[in-house]
Amino acid sequence: MANLSGLNPQQREAARTLRGPLLILAGAGTGKTRTLTHRVAHMVDSGIAAQNILAVTFTTKAAREMAQRVAALLPPAVKASGQSPTVCTFHSLCVRILRRHIERLGYKRNFVIYSESEQLGVVRKVLSAISGHGAKVDPREVHSLLSRIKNGGSPELLSGAGNAAELAAHIRRRYDGALHAANAVDFDDLLVLVLRLFREFPESLGECRERHQWVMVDEYQDTNRAQFELVQALASQHRNLCAVGDDDQSIYGWRGAEVSNLLDFEQYFPEARVIKLEENYRSTTAILEAANAVIARNVRRRPKRLWSRNGTGEKLRLQAFENEEVEARSVVEEIEFRRQARRIPWRDHAILFRTNIQSRPLETALRAADVRYRLVGGQSFFDRREIRDFLAYLKTFLNPNDDASLLRIANVPARGLSEATMERLLAASQAANCSVWRAMEQEAVRAQLPARAGAAVEEFVKLIVRHRAALEAPSVSLSQWSKAWLAEIDYAGELRRGEKEAEAGENRVRNLHDLVATLDGPDSAPMDRLLKFLEDLTLDADRESEEEPAGDVVTLITTHSCKGLEYPHVFVVGVEEGLLPHSRAKAEGTLDEERRLFYVALTRAMKTLVVTHCLSRKKYGQLTPCHPSSFLQDLPAQWVEDWNQKGAEPVAVDAGKGLFAAMRESLG
Repeated sequence: MANLSGLNPQQREAARTLRGPLLILAGAGTGKTRTLTHRVAHMVDSGIAAQNILAVTFTTKAAREMAQRVAALLPPAVKASGQSPTVCTFHSLCVRILRRHIERLGYKRNFVIYSESEQLGVVRKVLSAISGHGAKVDPREVHSLLSRIKNGGSPELLSGAGNAAELAAHIRRRYDGALHAANAVDFDDLLVLVLRLFREFPESLGECRERHQWVMVDEYQDTNRAQFELVQALASQHRNLCAVGDDDQSIYGWRGAEVSNLLDFEQYFPEARVIKLEENYRSTTAILEAANAVIARNVRRRPKRLWSRNGTGEKLRLQAFENEEVEARSVVEEIEFRRQARRIPWRDHAILFRTNIQSRPLETALRAADVRYRLVGGQSFFDRREIRDFLAYLKTFLNPNDDASLLRIANVPARGLSEATMERLLAASQAANCSVWRAMEQEAVRAQLPARAGAAVEEFVKLIVRHRAALEAPSVSLSQWSKAWLAEIDYAGELRRGEKEAEAGENRVRNLHDLVATLDGPDSAPMDRLLKFLEDLTLDADRESEEEPAGDVVTLITTHSCKGLEYPHVFVVGVEEGLLPHSRAKAEGTLDEERRLFYVALTRAMKTLVVTHCLSRKKYGQLTPCHPSSFLQDLPAQWVEDWNQKGAEPVAVDAGKGLFAAMRESLG
């Protein structure tokens, strides 16, 4: 029997409410997963067949964790029977349904799901077939467009494409036809085809309803229109739907999530029971009171107030810095002080930020201080495509015989050096036992290539030679030198063209400008400075594999990726107008979602919380003024310690003795 005695009264009520529609409003850190797993176990104990229970989550990781925890609570006889609740993601559920019913839609049951690269291959074939109609568009742009259309979006104007809606419809017919002919579907098709199946074949819907008589949906506030329709189709008849979520943590509107699905739950299920989980097991009272005050400013929300038995705790600390470099160094110094003086390990700290571009100064400061870290929800600044391309160019200018670097950038941006051309050059270099660069320099080798390819190789050689020669000038500025060759190859244009969203392209360009601005350093020969710059980056990367245990690392994480996670000590950095809330929030009417994002960040903290902002920040290498986020005005004064006003205060004698004792111990 499932033991519900360990649940609090509200959790127990939710676990015992088994029939009819139920909305569980589960605030941050209120034991949602524990409640759900005990509810499933209690359903089985109450005589509901395990195979008739469906629990849907958003991520494979969450589904796996829930399935394991449910299995641990089920009676041995149920586990031995092989009948267990279905716990899976939306897309996994759709695959299961289609495997049983897709033949009715004209596919075979052994259909395959195409990867993104396979989908792009189909798009390229379609475009080549219609190229005679004057449609010259980027395959990735078309692929993105098709995904938006399948998810309910409208076609957007494609460069040089004429009537976008007409072209999109034409391409989609051909694209879907090509996939169908290969008995394949793409990721977006999984939901689309199930909804079509339910519309066209009511008997298939009836069978699915019979199989899934009790439906639970986790993170209900994150459902999009198609997912909402799928849930409605399954649950609208038996009405045993348990929706679990928190409108205050709805932060994925930009990818189609509709918080109204949760807010308007009773419109579709008027008889629904609503249970709030408000006791927080994660944070201190100070942290929760600050978070409650922030989110209370959102007008359209389900009222709830998190509270805790964890004690008052330290006040939230608010701090301003001159710029992002000072901010990053100060945060890292604070983490190191805590580690050495208070014996708080790196793994207990997390640094949260709104956009990926904010990670560069943080990563640089952490590397400089030899602090191990991991980046979650984003790519390391030094692993991003534009940075790796830039570094490969630098290495090629320093040493053109570096085949790996040269091969990476030879056709970036595209300059007529196709894969076939590079393969022939590689073969020539192997035959002559020399580098690819040496093969490129030889007129005899170029003569063996098609005329256009040979001319492209010659132009590339001239480009490298010309800009290598510029490095010989003793007073050359590396940043100005870099800007010159980047402009000549129009690499910024390459980055903008390669992104589906204009903002993503601009972010890549900005990443590049910010790195270029750091190239100039102490007086020395340009070649030596460049060599030192690349050596430092290489040594920093090597240091990441040294002796510290893999688990003891500081976490760098975006505010969008931190939902569901918790850390003892949290720094939320860059809380400024234009970052959090984002600059486009007012124009797009998403200010409420930005406030929810700040709320999610605050509620990750268990023991201490530091919120920082900058007075200025570099944009494209130039310092520009910054203003504190308007959200900071919502923080209640009685729970906040403003370190900009506080100034230096003497440390109590006993506290000072304790710190020095801890430092002596850490130093052996």
